[in-house]
Amino acid sequence: MSPVSLAAETVDPLPQHTLLVFLLQIGSLLLLATVLGRLARRCGLPTIVGELASGVLLGPSVLLHTAPGLSGWLFPRDPTQMHLLDAVGQIGVLLLVGFTGMHLDLHVVRTRGGKAAVVSAVDLMVTLGLGVWLGYALPGRLRPPDADPAVFAWFVGVAMCVSSIPVIGRVLVDMKLIHRNVGQLILVVGTIDDAVGWLMVSVVTALATTGVGAHEIATPLWHLAVVVLVLLTVGRRTVRWVMRRAAATGSRGTTIAATVILLVLSGAGVQALGFEAVFGAFLCGILIGSSGVDTQAAKLEPLNATVLSFLSPLYFALAGLRIDLTTLAHWDIALWGLVALALAVLAKYLGGFVGSTFARLGRWEALALGAGINARGVIQVVIAVVGVRLGLLTTAMYSIIVLIAILTPLMAPPVLRFAMKRIEHTAEEELRERRVLALQGDAGAGAGTPGAEAAAPASGSASASASASASASASASALAERERAALGLHE
Repeated sequence: MSPVSLAAETVDPLPQHTLLVFLLQIGSLLLLATVLGRLARRCGLPTIVGELASGVLLGPSVLLHTAPGLSGWLFPRDPTQMHLLDAVGQIGVLLLVGFTGMHLDLHVVRTRGGKAAVVSAVDLMVTLGLGVWLGYALPGRLRPPDADPAVFAWFVGVAMCVSSIPVIGRVLVDMKLIHRNVGQLILVVGTIDDAVGWLMVSVVTALATTGVGAHEIATPLWHLAVVVLVLLTVGRRTVRWVMRRAAATGSRGTTIAATVILLVLSGAGVQALGFEAVFGAFLCGILIGSSGVDTQAAKLEPLNATVLSFLSPLYFALAGLRIDLTTLAHWDIALWGLVALALAVLAKYLGGFVGSTFARLGRWEALALGAGINARGVIQVVIAVVGVRLGLLTTAMYSIIVLIAILTPLMAPPVLRFAMKRIEHTAEEELRERRVLALQGDAGAGAGTPGAEAAAPASGSASASASASASASASASALAERERAALGLHE
């Protein structure tokens, strides 16, 4: 029997009903996420707010109780059905985080990386300390009977520590702040927080399973050293070579395919070392953004549009779909949930403010940093799922952590808007803004020039657009050259 016929006999195709339900799930989630996302934006909120709300409405929090028959048919408790959705969502978040990494200016990392490290260190100490205290203070009914109180407390502390690069990146993009120096600093601090957070998750996992020894502590540290070593040596040269070869073909499709392949494989490599795949995609995105290919931004614009309009909304809708807010119906659990939320917010703002003071940043920069790193989002949901799998979280405690993950991103936009109005623009930020606009296919928007479009004569619109595109391309090229110098890349 040939290998092809053997494969056809052993691997069954996807059942028609499963495919039908999957397509209807994608369509309904995306439809509602798009509508609510646009509504949220009209209300002055990031689109991610509406996208998360779409999942909450279609999930066990609302639809299951208002239309149980429809909910059971459209979103059945079938692992295969959910795994199909999860697979699409994981590709979406990898690409979203990859584009977030492409927006990171390595010049800021080099010149202000020390400040970011100070802010992150203080933030982690304050947040971890208050989180562990909360873990000990919570009543016994929120802790599984078999869970060790100390391990439970440390897990709560770790869950409070993390930020969320996907959520922070999306908020900064939606609010057009990702090119600002403070926006770049928020990304760097969030990256450090997440890296340290996943290291601590590895240690707490060892505490809950095999106990802590030298091997359990040393393994994640060694793995992180491997990631950094590959990033600074083989990784940057490989990414630069691949992107330049793709650009040399003159095909937009080749550049897009090369970008997706690099992001997915980087995620797989980091996942194999015990970290989250999004961490690898973010690091790879940084390398792609600094690869020095002048036409790269324009060629990746269709992929960026696909991610922001399709894959990213679907991913955040799926995150909302897993939430069951009805578990917070008991008043005492709801009260402890509010206490946990208040403490989580206070810890991030306090850590960000104290860290910014040590790093000699201004008070408005400190306020913006606190608002940015306070957005936990999906990473905290992922860690909460790990806690459930390890038997460290009850359903009620899981819901409290997820509630914090949902509400903290909603707090960021108004505070960021208030603080950023009081921080002056710099020439460096305008240069970076043009590159971001080019990557998003909006180079003709006239960076930093409100009303420029309206002032341009209709007959000269094509010329103005071409001039703006050329300006954006030149600015992106100059910025990329500086980033290559920051990485030590030379011709």
